Amino acid sequence: MTLSARLLDFARIPLPGGYARAESKVDRREHIGPSLRSSHPTVGMSSPAIQSGFMTCIVGITDGTAVTIGGDSAGSDGWHVAVRSDSKVFQVGPYLMGFTTSYRMGQLLRYSLDVGEPDTWDVDRFMVTAFIEAVRDCLSTGGYAKIENGQEQGGQFLVGIHGRLYVVGDDYQIGHTISGYAAVGSGYLVALGSLHSTARTPVDSRQRAVMALEAAAELTEGVRPPFTVVQSE
Repeated sequence: MTLSARLLDFARIPLPGGYARAESKVDRREHIGPSLRSSHPTVGMSSPAIQSGFMTCIVGITDGTAVTIGGDSAGSDGWHVAVRSDSKVFQVGPYLMGFTTSYRMGQLLRYSLDVGEPDTWDVDRFMVTAFIEAVRDCLSTGGYAKIENGQEQGGQFLVGIHGRLYVVGDDYQIGHTISGYAAVGSGYLVALGSLHSTARTPVDSRQRAVMALEAAAELTEGVRPPFTVVQSE
């Protein structure tokens, strides 16, 4: 499955006037939002501001059929902020992903991860075993995974596959909630509040993701537009 990309640049998305169902037959990637506000300092790519864990918001939504994942563009070392052009949200084969923690980890997941589509009805089992083993191999071979107190550590990211939304933890645990949405990164609490408030509204998944990211950018220091949103078939 390939990802057909189209770019849309606009500051805000108006709420729909009527009911809008989350599209289930569209592959698309959208860059949404204005450029970095001039009031926020920026730094060049040669600066230390190359990490995403200090400042990030990644959101995910599933309706049981289609998965939507969106993310911001901030990278920071804790002191400086850079707006990155390389997205934290992307598609690898049939998997949608959005990462926090480190751009290096995200680059390895995007360009080095080698894992096939789940070949069993038990997708949870596949993700906990075959998928995570592939992720561990990818991060270890790429020099990113580390050992702390005798435990191998990776990073945190969202994964969408077969209508399911998973949260992968630093310790490689796989989790998902019954709510049908999740958020990770420094802006996750604000984003979760937004996602909760729109859960029973006619707002479609793409717009819900953007609204959550906008809220996080408005109310937390560590989240910056533009936003990228990807949706599965």
